[in-house]
Amino acid sequence: MAATELEPTSDRAIVTTVDTAEVPSAEWGWSGESRRAFRVAGWIVVVILLAMTIGNHKGKIEDIFLVGFAATIAGIMIRDSILRRKPR
Repeated sequence: MAATELEPTSDRAIVTTVDTAEVPSAEWGWSGESRRAFRVAGWIVVVILLAMTIGNHKGKIEDIFLVGFAATIAGIMIRDSILRRKPR
């Protein structure tokens, strides 16, 4: 068999929309992304950024950047959840 040819997969029924030739881990069900995990992680990052404003720094420039980044991440996540609810 040449190096570019693929071996046939088993006769098991594979429920996935990803071609196992392109993504070998799809055969075991590891393909795809967990949107819920990304949303939870995003909100955790927002909380951590806002918690970092509490500290012993004297300048407020750091606070402006931390709140700005937290607001940007929160805005992106809120926009994503709104767009996912709308029918296409």
